[in-house]
Amino acid sequence: MRVTKKLLLGSVVATAAMALAACAPPAGAPSGEATDGGGPAEVTVGIVTSESGPLAGYGKQYLDAFEAGLDYATDGTGQIDGTTITIENRDDAGDPDKAVTAVKELIGEGVNIIAGTASSGVALAVAEQAAQNKVLYISGPAAADAITGINEYTFRSGRQSAQDVATAGTFLDDIEGKTVAVFAQDNAFGQGNVAAVQAILGAKGATVTPVLVAEDVTEFTPFAQQVLAGAPDLVFVAWAGATSGAMWQAMSQQGVLDEIPVVTGLGDAATFGAYGEASEKINFLNHYFPGGPDNDVNAAMVEAIEAAGGTPDLFSPDGFNAAIMIVHAIQEGKGDVDAMVSALEGFEFDGPKGAMTVRESDHALIQEMYQVKLIADGGSFVPELIDTVAADEVAPAEAE
Repeated sequence: MRVTKKLLLGSVVATAAMALAACAPPAGAPSGEATDGGGPAEVTVGIVTSESGPLAGYGKQYLDAFEAGLDYATDGTGQIDGTTITIENRDDAGDPDKAVTAVKELIGEGVNIIAGTASSGVALAVAEQAAQNKVLYISGPAAADAITGINEYTFRSGRQSAQDVATAGTFLDDIEGKTVAVFAQDNAFGQGNVAAVQAILGAKGATVTPVLVAEDVTEFTPFAQQVLAGAPDLVFVAWAGATSGAMWQAMSQQGVLDEIPVVTGLGDAATFGAYGEASEKINFLNHYFPGGPDNDVNAAMVEAIEAAGGTPDLFSPDGFNAAIMIVHAIQEGKGDVDAMVSALEGFEFDGPKGAMTVRESDHALIQEMYQVKLIADGGSFVPELIDTVAADEVAPAEAE
């Protein structure tokens, strides 16, 4: 067993677990006679993500792509070196308590690989369970930076917020000496984005000026005028919820989008029509859209998801990557958690977005990001790739 400072600080091993170690493995544990490859006959993977609730759409994207990725990584067999990989899905509904209950039940059945999670709050709660119970956990679309480096058992199969913010900075040729306004709601989400921009772009020499708007505000003209009067070099918008349309309308009508580069994150396909007349004036940072990457893995993923009746979207790579990572971990680690953790640290592989690297020190997933525009297409809008941002240019700082 590898013993690290994070393990000593974060892991609590119950006395009962020591007694259970001497018992026969329960259902779901790596079981059966060793295969010719030296691994167990079967390994069960628990997928805990949103199949209902506000993030159900993200959960479906992940699940459709995970299935495609497992098929891809095992050449359609569902096996690796003779070990059959069985999947057990649980719906967390975006609720940390429900997720923890599901994870505990899975672990009680002997499952030692957990994946999924669209919600950052859920991911942080599951990561705690992973450390306490010493199981491998690969988080999904959840973007909170705190997930990276939280403990030695937790990995991620998607990007994190720091990579989004760093990508926003690439819309300026040189960030040093520039002023970046953060236009956001005055809540935890907005304040978190201000902190992230300050930590990432501020560290590169930018002056960060927040313009925070109370959540109950419905008239955004004064705030758009405030942004314009500040004459920043770049505006980073972090917004969510039903007032988005009115906010973007005010930004457009007050001329902010004509005078200053404005950057925000491009969400999934359901949001492409949410920006109204502002659509073609906004600069979008982007994690993934189906037409972005041009490689064989992405083509295989898109084809498989569409053949199954699904639609590839923003978080499809997260599910596909997770399947590739899990198959590699089982192949190299033979179902032993510490060996699987070691196998993933520093793992380099080709995913739908191209070359991916699991950073050994903190398990961040280093990957390319995209600059995108929305282009009118009939009565709707479609994304168009403007530029690919190199993975090392937007890699997050190493977690301590």
